[in-house]
Amino acid sequence: MTPTARQIWTRTRGIALALTFLLIAGTAIAVVRSGDQHGTLDPRSADERGSRAVAELLADRGVDTRVVTTTAEARAAVGPDTTILVAAPDRLTARQQSRLQDATVDSGGRTVLVAPGAAAVETLTPGVTADPEPAADKPLAPGCALPEARRAGPANTGGGHRYGTTLTGADSCYPSHGSPTLLRLPSPTGEGDTIVLGAPDVLLNDRLDEQGNASLALQLLGSRPHVTWYLPSPSDDSAADGAQNDRSFVDLIPKGWLWGTLQLFIAAALAALWRARRLGPLVQERLPVAIRASETVEGRARLYRKANARDRAATALRISTRTRLAPLIGVPVSQAHSPETFLPALARQLPTPARDPHALLFGPPPATDAALIALADHLDALESEVRNP
Repeated sequence: MTPTARQIWTRTRGIALALTFLLIAGTAIAVVRSGDQHGTLDPRSADERGSRAVAELLADRGVDTRVVTTTAEARAAVGPDTTILVAAPDRLTARQQSRLQDATVDSGGRTVLVAPGAAAVETLTPGVTADPEPAADKPLAPGCALPEARRAGPANTGGGHRYGTTLTGADSCYPSHGSPTLLRLPSPTGEGDTIVLGAPDVLLNDRLDEQGNASLALQLLGSRPHVTWYLPSPSDDSAADGAQNDRSFVDLIPKGWLWGTLQLFIAAALAALWRARRLGPLVQERLPVAIRASETVEGRARLYRKANARDRAATALRISTRTRLAPLIGVPVSQAHSPETFLPALARQLPTPARDPHALLFGPPPATDAALIALADHLDALESEVRNP
């Protein structure tokens, strides 16, 4: 029977309510977290993770700040009177990093790299390595002779990367467990330098008033009259030139999702195995009542008659007769319904039958109930002739 709308709702309302709850919860979480990390290290952003406070303080001291989002714009702004700040070096492709390093190495200006990872420092600052262990997340003392660091005093440069270098003339400041969290690398030409900053905290709005963060940030960024603040963007056309972007869809899926999918697959397989074993083998069950075979035959006959299914009834009678006659005339039961095999064997067993065997056993269905009854009688007679030739 076709289920009604009420029955469908009763069966599916649990799943529908669960999906609705998940949708509402997901939307609520997305709305609540929509402001998280918005404008991180953006000098135009006034939220906790933004850097508008630094830009305002620089402007009070006559240093203008300009935001760029492409490698081409950053390269064009390079000069001896400009500080290039790269907010997220790890987002750049290897090609972008190489092009940026070529433009800034002999520019005579200052380049500030904020929390670059191992791959980024290898390209942007050859001779510098990133320590795999993070720095202690606490205010650190300068621990070096760099004037900017000594004037600023303790600052929140921990909680990020630690670095090491073999370059001569480098200033290693704010050490954590023996490795610096801030490096100043002089240019090979003697003009300009590169600052490697292990953590972005000294530039953030919510940390600027702590320790010597404001002093350190202003001294690092205020040594030139212009600051170009490079915020890497996925829409940068130069990012498509790098070989790192030749990745498949699977490569773009975070590893956590792949592991989670594998765990769900294993859980589903275990659940299927558990349910299959829980059912156990089939068990014979005795019927509460005994039904005579004649009642079953009469019931099916009434169904055939009610549906005027004389063709089905005739087919059932002929199949039963052929199945019973096949062993008597030496024909396998599997070939009892093939006229080419059954009829020649029947002719050898019964050379002169009273009726045409082909029309009787494989003929068309009867047109009336009387013809159906006559067919049943003729089939019985044929079976009697075979049994008692």
